[in-house]
Amino acid sequence: MATIASSPGDCCIKAVEHTGTARGTIEKIGGVDTYVSRPPQGSANNRVVLVFPDVYGPFFLNSQLIMDYWASNGYLVLAIDYFEGDPVQNHLSRVGKDYNIEFDFLPGKMVRAKQLAPVWIDAARAQFGSPQTKWATVGYCFGAPFVMDCLAQDWIVCGAFGHPAVLNDNHFRNIKRETAPTLLCRRVQNYATYHAHENANTMVRAEVDHTFPLEFRRRAEDILIEKKATYHIQVFSDVSHGFALRGNVNDPVAKWAKEQSAESILSWINLFSAKAESSLGGMASAL
Repeated sequence: MATIASSPGDCCIKAVEHTGTARGTIEKIGGVDTYVSRPPQGSANNRVVLVFPDVYGPFFLNSQLIMDYWASNGYLVLAIDYFEGDPVQNHLSRVGKDYNIEFDFLPGKMVRAKQLAPVWIDAARAQFGSPQTKWATVGYCFGAPFVMDCLAQDWIVCGAFGHPAVLNDNHFRNIKRETAPTLLCRRVQNYATYHAHENANTMVRAEVDHTFPLEFRRRAEDILIEKKATYHIQVFSDVSHGFALRGNVNDPVAKWAKEQSAESILSWINLFSAKAESSLGGMASAL
């Protein structure tokens, strides 16, 4: 089992907090606190996005603002707090002293997240799902493997991840249907889109990305080509790991990259949600 994206490290805790007002609520789903951002009244369309956050968790304002943006475009957005109220920012004062993210934070949190996520997903599907529901999934950093786990299931429409961590080759080999890891990279001229068969992957990555360096991205792409997957790789220059959520918005390039990432993920989900709706409509007509 070969590594595709390595464990979170110090690059995963650098953050510039953004400004704005979150409009979602905190609710229990499957016994787990969840950030819930609903679409405008009257615009619900049986489209749900399951979000697996980075080490800052779902209640970090930067993450909430992006989830609210997707919700404002017609999606019910649900983000799990698999850190159970103890995200990485609770430990930042100790980093570099007696605390190491990779060895002290990650192992226990990942074990617990793997216990909570399946229960939470089942509860979300039971509470908000119907035969007409289109499910998409998005994750950042720590959340990437949970996106890939969803993409190995038949009920998911598509997915995306940004600046991922903790991935291996089996995560890519096990994908089914239309899947969309989102890879954030720094070389804009490497931007490319591929479509083949009925799998769909989007990846977003940063050139300065210690968890997902170029050779790992190419390894992931080789597997997707081998599987004849549909995928999309988005590559940005002059940004580093975490830019899609935690970049400095006073830097015009970083701000643009963050916004383009969020918009591209929305566009990707729109595309495959609409495709799934067309398929459902065709099946209904045939019946």
